[in-house]
Amino acid sequence: MTNYVVAALYKFVDFKRFKNFRVPLLRECNRNGIKGTLLIAHEGINGTIAGTREGIDNVLAFLRAQPEFNDLEHKESPANKMPFLRMKVRLKKEIVTIGIPNVSPTKKVGTYVTPEEWNNLINRNDVLLIDTRNTYEVEVGTFKGAVNPNTESFREFPEYVKKHYDPQKHKHVAMFCTGGIRCEKASSYMLEEGFENVYHLKGGILKYLEEVPQEKSTWEGDCFVFDGRVAVTHGLKQSDYDQCHGCRYPIKEEDKEHPHYKAGVHCHRCYNKRSQEQHARAAERQRQIELAKKRNQQHMGVPQ
Repeated sequence: MTNYVVAALYKFVDFKRFKNFRVPLLRECNRNGIKGTLLIAHEGINGTIAGTREGIDNVLAFLRAQPEFNDLEHKESPANKMPFLRMKVRLKKEIVTIGIPNVSPTKKVGTYVTPEEWNNLINRNDVLLIDTRNTYEVEVGTFKGAVNPNTESFREFPEYVKKHYDPQKHKHVAMFCTGGIRCEKASSYMLEEGFENVYHLKGGILKYLEEVPQEKSTWEGDCFVFDGRVAVTHGLKQSDYDQCHGCRYPIKEEDKEHPHYKAGVHCHRCYNKRSQEQHARAAERQRQIELAKKRNQQHMGVPQ
């Protein structure tokens, strides 16, 4: 039985009073037992939260009562347990960081493409398909034929575009990301750089996996999500990925058989990348988690 609703949301909008909105928003989330992270900035709001059906509905109603967010859209998926540890509302310079001040989807944005229309677009021979997410996300799953920029953060995306693409040669560019926010901002950047026909998947991969039947899907693998579920698959069902608590990379059961895997401490990716002090702290954390389990207690570092 599903106990929690996970709501992913974002909106680019001129939000001048964002600094004064942090405390009321945090108070409303806490009042309704909501956990997760919401980022607010002058350019809008972005984040993912989880809670009961009633709690999520109350917070969404609170947000939509604000004039800036009266038409706020969100995407929902189920979770059998609370996928977040606590509730955070953070003030930021950008709700998704690209690091270029004049890039704003409120001024210029690419063409939205619905999940129903997406397959027809990306199957065209004249369309360049780019996955705007980070390397570890792409490894979990991506659309057939998509280019992996091999970036470690979204801030690297502009430099990647400058090195590899030319507005005069690449006339049609389609992009996608988890929920739609990164590819929306990426489309604004590419239009500023002179690319003429820029498209992005409305609602992101999550909306595509929710609406497009698996037999018609061109998605391969699972979709990494930034919460305790780690990844979801078609129909937004939780997949069988776990996560390394050392480097946060998604891992499969076979990765746990690697000699450099140690539960809660490191995996084969981060074994030689983290210091002995970091390994020691992680090992102590894991020890405390195991002790809490034996006592049938909830450890503060583990979602409910």
